[in-house]
Amino acid sequence: MSEHLDLPKRARSFLYAARGVRDLVRSQPNARIHAAATVAVVVLASSLGVGRTGWALLVLAIASVWCAESLNTALEALCDRASPEYHPLVERAKDAAAAAVLLAALGAAAVGFLVLGPPLWAWLG
Repeated sequence: MSEHLDLPKRARSFLYAARGVRDLVRSQPNARIHAAATVAVVVLASSLGVGRTGWALLVLAIASVWCAESLNTALEALCDRASPEYHPLVERAKDAAAAAVLLAALGAAAVGFLVLGPPLWAWLG
């Protein structure tokens, strides 16, 4: 039971996760696009005075894209290590993981249009 309360160990786990985020953004061009989109959405939502429910939806959408991108990157790295040569099943796995990112991004874009569209339209018009 004391292992669960080992605060230095818990702190290290957060450091490893932060290192993973840093490496993700440094090594993946699409993650840098997600980062720019995240900043743009946060700035726009703040400027438009989006309410609590809208923020909750935006945060969930943003988090889903980041999670999908992280898992896609991890799966690609493992596939490349396990099977450096071409294999059709590895290709299918990589394509499916990439599809998850695409679907999350499309869903996030839809949430963005639904949440940010009306106040942006009102501000512009």
